[in-house]
Amino acid sequence: MPLVLYNTLTRSKDVFEPLTPGHVGMYVCGPTVYDLAHIGNARPVIVFDVLYRLLKTLYPSVRYVRNITDVDDKINQRAKDAGEPISAITERTTRLFHEDMAALNCLPPDVEPRATAHIAQMVAMIETLVAKGFAYEAEGHVLFAVGAMADYGMLSRRSKDEMIAGARVEVAPYKRDAGDFVLWKPSPDDLPGWDSPWGRGRPGWHIECSAMSLEHLGASFDIHGGGQDLVFPHHENEIAQSTCANGAPFAHTWLHNGWLMVNGEKMSKSAGNFFTVRDLLEQAPGEAIRLAMLSTHYHQPFDWTNDALKQAKATLDRLYTALRATADIDANGYDEVPTSVLAALKDDLNTPQAISHLHELAGALNKATELEDKARRKGALLAAGRLLGLLAQSPEGWFQAAATGGPSDAEIDAMITARAEARKARNFAESDRIRAALLEQGVVLEDSAAGTSWKRA
Repeated sequence: MPLVLYNTLTRSKDVFEPLTPGHVGMYVCGPTVYDLAHIGNARPVIVFDVLYRLLKTLYPSVRYVRNITDVDDKINQRAKDAGEPISAITERTTRLFHEDMAALNCLPPDVEPRATAHIAQMVAMIETLVAKGFAYEAEGHVLFAVGAMADYGMLSRRSKDEMIAGARVEVAPYKRDAGDFVLWKPSPDDLPGWDSPWGRGRPGWHIECSAMSLEHLGASFDIHGGGQDLVFPHHENEIAQSTCANGAPFAHTWLHNGWLMVNGEKMSKSAGNFFTVRDLLEQAPGEAIRLAMLSTHYHQPFDWTNDALKQAKATLDRLYTALRATADIDANGYDEVPTSVLAALKDDLNTPQAISHLHELAGALNKATELEDKARRKGALLAAGRLLGLLAQSPEGWFQAAATGGPSDAEIDAMITARAEARKARNFAESDRIRAALLEQGVVLEDSAAGTSWKRA
């Protein structure tokens, strides 16, 4: 069966066909790095990690781009409140984001562009929009003129009044239309700024992704993804900027994961139901968090509960028990993903259905009696798990981590990778901190010319 995805742009499940046969380009909006990632941030990373794994299974060439927003008013405010340099906040928060997503067994993207490294591309795109009559300068700002684009609003399908209300933008007196949005704004000396034809300033949020996707995927590409909250205004404005500047269609398929709730309510610090990924990693392994997220279809709202996390951990206990019972059986050569699991994911990433097939595969493995049959069924279970980003460690590692409350194999590997990056950057204080943190959790590192190995104390 072909790959079918729900396209927000068409409001239908469409058969996916790459613009260039055999090659897929995908852009997903990444984090604004000013604070720890919360579970709402984690959901799109997990969802699009599964899609990335599926695309790599189906097509010979996949280019996954996920950006880092490291210039933003929230970052500026956090630096001011903390009395800390902006660069220190963005570097630390980016590193912690990488650690957290690795603990959830999410693969890194192929390209991870940073907004501050693409200012020249943003300025060039804004200049093009001004030259074409889609943008104008006013009191040091450059704004996109929504009235100049006939089909503005094609993604969200909101009325003009709804778009103005939903954008929550300042209706400044210098705007020609209340819905016009900022492409460039002036920066005082105490805030980040770059020289431009309109004076020292910084980019608006929306232009960042338009410029970075153009740089790394071209004017037209296959898939653009993110959370439901980004449909308007962010993705709507990306479409406007990109199509008007480039004179070509932008992303052809738009995927959006549903909202995340906590115990039936919107997550917020004031409600006392706000959880970071790090909070949850103290309660359960990253794989359990990942499985809990995937137990609801990505397009639907997801309600995070303690029961969901407990159920996910119990499911993984059962799956790893089946693998532990066959630990001495070599499954090499039996690494083809079962048709049932592949079909479920090709049907608009139906992860709940795919997970139900994991149960069936584990049951069949438990019942197998012949050696070859056990090897074949074990290989099928592992292959299905890999496609979902699950069963990524040894059964021994899973149960030992569960018994001791220590980190899982995958979490240890993620921390070792972060330590290697710190050492490469000559950040030895951070390298020592990671080593000490692992030792405190009963994990001993051993460095050699061949690399870093580890063992549980």
